[in-house]
Amino acid sequence: MPDPSIVRFRRVVTASYAYLEERRQEVNDLNVFPVADGDTGDNMALTLRAVLQELDRLAAAERERTIDEIGRDEIVSSVARAALLGARGNSGVILSQLIRGAAEELASRPGELVDPVLLGAAMSRAAEQAYGSVREPAEGTILTVMREMAGRISQELAHMSETRLAPDAAPEHQDALLAEVLARALESGEQSVQRGPELLPVLREAGVVDAGGYGLTVLFAGVIAALRGSEPPPLAHHHAARVTRPQHESFTYRYCTNFAVTGSALEPRAFVTALERLGDSVLVVGDATTLKVHVHTDDPDAATALFGDAGRISHLDVADMHAQVEERSERLAAGNGAPAPNGGSTAETSPPVAAPTAACGLLAVVSGAGIRALYESLGAAALDGGETLNPSTYDLLAGVHAVPAEEVVVLSNSANVFMAAERAAELSEKRVVVVRSRSQQAGLVAAVEFDPTGDADANAAALDAALARVRTGAVAPAARDDANGRFRAGDAIGYVGEELVSWGEPAATLRDVLVALSDGAELITCLRGADAPLDDDAVLTLASDGVELDQPAGGQSNYWWLLSAE
Repeated sequence: MPDPSIVRFRRVVTASYAYLEERRQEVNDLNVFPVADGDTGDNMALTLRAVLQELDRLAAAERERTIDEIGRDEIVSSVARAALLGARGNSGVILSQLIRGAAEELASRPGELVDPVLLGAAMSRAAEQAYGSVREPAEGTILTVMREMAGRISQELAHMSETRLAPDAAPEHQDALLAEVLARALESGEQSVQRGPELLPVLREAGVVDAGGYGLTVLFAGVIAALRGSEPPPLAHHHAARVTRPQHESFTYRYCTNFAVTGSALEPRAFVTALERLGDSVLVVGDATTLKVHVHTDDPDAATALFGDAGRISHLDVADMHAQVEERSERLAAGNGAPAPNGGSTAETSPPVAAPTAACGLLAVVSGAGIRALYESLGAAALDGGETLNPSTYDLLAGVHAVPAEEVVVLSNSANVFMAAERAAELSEKRVVVVRSRSQQAGLVAAVEFDPTGDADANAAALDAALARVRTGAVAPAARDDANGRFRAGDAIGYVGEELVSWGEPAATLRDVLVALSDGAELITCLRGADAPLDDDAVLTLASDGVELDQPAGGQSNYWWLLSAE
C-alpha cells in the first residue's frame, strides 16, 4: 500500500522550498555570521532543491512504483545522502544534518504514522545531529532555533489530549494535527530568532537576526502551509540594518570550499585537525562511505589533497568570499537592505525578491572595465582575468559558483585559459561546458547568441558556430625589439587572427588591420584600450567605405585596439 507519509513529505518539502525562494534574498541580506558573504538563503535553498531532485530521480527510476510506493526506508536513505551532497556553505551543511537527523528518526519507526510523538522525536534528533556536526557550536544561530523548536514540541506533548494516531487515521486529520503542533513550535522559533542578537555579539553589532535561524522559520512556515492547504503563517520580515564589516576571522581567508569524498571506512573526525591548519569554519560530516567537507581557506587544492588517499573527490564548489562580501556591502549600501522601521522588523514591509535562477548562465573571462560592462549588458557574468587573462582554476570555480544558474558556459577568451577552465569544468558541482574562445572581442560576438533558457550543450554549440563566423584583429605596442629588425619596443604591431600583418606607426598599423578585416564585413567593432594613442574621430577616418565602425570603450591595458568583423 502507498505510504501517505511519503506523499506528505514530497508536498511539504516542495512548499518549504517555494517559500524560502520567495524570501531568499532577505535571508541572504541578514547573513553576517560567520562571514558576511550574503549566501545563507542560497545555500539553504540549494540543499532543499537537492532533496527534491532526488525524489524526482527516484520517481523516474522506479517506473514500476510510484514515489509513494517506493518506501520510507529507501527514500530516507536517498534523501539524507542527497541533502549531504547538495549542501554548500555552513548553513547548507547544517541544514543537511537537520534533514539527516530527522530522516533517520522517521526511518527507525517503520509502519508508524507520523504523529506529534514521532514528529517531536524527529526534531529532537535533528537538533542533536546538527549540534554534533559543529566543533564549536555558536548559540543564537540556526542550532539554537532548532533546539528550542524541538523543545517546544516536547512541552506541548505533555498537555495535548491527542499525541498518537491510529493506523486508520484520516490524512486530513493527521495534517491538521501536525500543523497545529508545528505552529506552536514556530512561535518558539520566531522568539528564538529574535533573541539571537542577545546571544551572539556579531548579530547585535550588525543590528540583525541570524540568517540561518530565520531561514529555518521560513522553511517551517512553508511546511505548515502545505499541511493546511493555505498561505504560510505570517512571519516578521527582517532587513539587514546596515552595511557591516565582517567580524569573523574567516574574512582573512578567500575561498569557501565545499566537496564530497566517497570511499570506505571514512572517519570524519580524522581530517578536522589537518583542515584547521589550512583555514577555519571546518565542517566534516557524513558516514563511513560519504563525507561532505566545508572549509574556509586560501588553498582549496591543499584541502582536497588531504583526502587524496581516502576516496574520490566530487561535488567541488568554491566561492570567493571576498567578492561575495564586497557585492553584499555594495547592495546594502545602495539601499536594498535598509532597515525596516520599528527596530528592524515588520510584518507589512515586503523584502527584496531574489532573481530567479536561470537554466543556463554564461561566464566570460575579461580584462578591462569597458569590456566587462559590455559582457554584462549581454547578460553574462564577468570574471576578471587580470592583464594577462590568466585566472587560476579556483578563480574560475568561484566564478562558476557565482553564476545563478544550474548549468554554466564558460567563454575562455584566451588560449591561456583553456586548461584551467576545463579543469574547473571537471571539478565543478555544476554542469560546465567550456567554449574555446581565443579573444575577448570574438567572445563578445558569440555572447550575443547565448540563450539562458537553453542547456549548456546547445548554447556551447551556438557560441562555437558564432566564433567560426567572426574574424578578429588587434593592435598593441610591441613589448620588445623584433629579432628580425622590423620594429622596436613601443612601436605599433597589428594582427589579424594570430598572424602579424603590420607594424610601425599606430595610425598606419590600425588602418592595415581595418582594411584586412573589411573584406566582406558589414560591421567592425573596435574596442578602445585604456592607453590608445588615437581618438575615436581619428580612428573613424581610417575605416573602409561601406563598413560600419563601432568604437566602444574596452578599457583593456595591453592592447590599444581589439577588433572583430562580422
